[in-house]
Amino acid sequence: MRDNHRYGTKVLPPPSWYVLYTRSNCEQLVYNQLEKKGFCLFLPKTPQRLRRNDFQRVSTMPLFPGYLFLHHTMDKISYVELRKARGLVSVLGERWDCLATVPNQEIEAIQSALRANVTVWPHPYLREGTKVRLLHGPLTGVEGVLVQVKSKKGLLVLSIDLLHRSIAIEVDYTSVAAV
Repeated sequence: MRDNHRYGTKVLPPPSWYVLYTRSNCEQLVYNQLEKKGFCLFLPKTPQRLRRNDFQRVSTMPLFPGYLFLHHTMDKISYVELRKARGLVSVLGERWDCLATVPNQEIEAIQSALRANVTVWPHPYLREGTKVRLLHGPLTGVEGVLVQVKSKKGLLVLSIDLLHRSIAIEVDYTSVAAV
């Protein structure tokens, strides 16, 4: 096996999930600019009913207003390119080489919920509650915090701890087990 450092090539760490903080209502603007530059992004959205006077319409809104997620191996050049995006306020963290990351399983849980076509809505961030794993159905293996609502139904809350933000989906108690 070759020692890559001896030959001047650099071994890069695997990509991580970073949080991009945007100006109000600029999530899609930042997403479009960075996607054109080749960055891998995740902007979770959900349909919401908007009502003005007697007029109602359904529009997709970000689940985490003001935030989107970047999956990338960060270096200084990439960081400088990110910062050029119009509407981007910051990348969460202290400086370019010490950025905050979101664990893969938290992003994967949100992506699974969106792919499963279940009703998803923002939910207050919870610190207390029972952490559970779904055992059956399209979200098998997803972990979250269970909040009791009805006798056989409950809310499974999926959280991004770094943002202190959560979403909730309705689940059947018989399909969960404590972690």
